[in-house]
Amino acid sequence: MSEKSHVSMERHLCLVCGTEYETGAILLDRRLRASLDRHTTTGWGLCSQHQQLFDDGFIALVECDPAKSGHPSSDRVKPHQAYRTGRVAHLKRDVFAKVFNVPIDEKLPSVFVEPGVIEKLEAMVDRS
Repeated sequence: MSEKSHVSMERHLCLVCGTEYETGAILLDRRLRASLDRHTTTGWGLCSQHQQLFDDGFIALVECDPAKSGHPSSDRVKPHQAYRTGRVAHLKRDVFAKVFNVPIDEKLPSVFVEPGVIEKLEAMVDRS
């Protein structure tokens, strides 16, 4: 028996931790055909925990393995290509700009970093 319906609950994937979360939106097949699953993942966003950290002025550093990540056509890894290692760190935006010496877009909630970057940051904190 098919569990398809003409309505579905929308979900997003968290950019930082990769977990699915409910958006509160309902999707509707405009032709009223039973084409949708009970839950449909439609895009990326931030779960409530990481949204709160973003609102408090933090940027997430998400470690990903470039050897296992997808083959990007440019030097930037897209969220669906990133092979996350599970290590995440949060830095205040002003600290991020000072440590990495680059300006950061206010709307950017996270960046992907190579293995070892978070360990180096932890070593910097341990020394001070």
